[in-house]
Formats: sequence, structure tokens, C-alpha cells
Amino acid sequence: MPAQTPEECDAMFEKYVNESNLDALVALYEPEAALCIPPGQVVIGTAAIRAALKPMFDAAFQVKCNVTQTFTAGEIAATYNNWTGTAKGPNGDEMSFSGKAIEICHRQPDGTWKFAIDDPYARG
Repeated sequence: MPAQTPEECDAMFEKYVNESNLDALVALYEPEAALCIPPGQVVIGTAAIRAALKPMFDAAFQVKCNVTQTFTAGEIAATYNNWTGTAKGPNGDEMSFSGKAIEICHRQPDGTWKFAIDDPYARG
């Protein structure tokens, strides 16, 4: 089921990461979306986004998203998200992560929302 609000994009991102559902996760992005990962690098398009996100699944990444603000202007919304996560390191030890994300979501012609730009390492 597609996101009905910009905030649902983040809630579904959390759900699909934690369920290890890469196909559903990638479907949250527009075909030509941009993803900043890791900091300083940008990938464009769902094929590149799939390749960039796959290592999270290989590391059994689990995430908790907390949307703190959303600003909407017509068909575009900016969401601010404080997130935390854990993953298995190369030696099997659990590692913890956290960050502040900014996502730009775009309302689709059917009224649902998708990520157009996702920066999980936003700096203020």
C-alpha cells in the first residue's frame, strides 16, 4: 500500500527495512529519486538506490524513524526525521547508528506520496 502522507513514507521506510523487504523499500522512491548515501555521495534512480540500500539488509540493519516536522507546499513536502538504528558489524558485533534526515516527498498523480530526495545524513 503506498504512503498516503509524507510522514507515512518514513513509517513505511522503517517497516520495510525492519522486515528486510527491499522491493517494497525501493518502491517508496520515485523512478528518478536521489539518495545521499553515504555522506557526500548521491545516487540517482531506483536501480542505483536498490544497490545502495542492499548492504543494509546484508548487515541486518534495524531502524527507528521519528518524524519531527513536516512542511508541505502543494505537491511537495519536506520531512525532518531523527533516526536510530543497529546493524551487525563485519565481526558480528552489533553497532549503533543515529542521524538526522531530511526527505523531500512528492505527491503522485494518484494522491499518494514518494521520496524524491532522501538525505539520511542531513547536516544543519
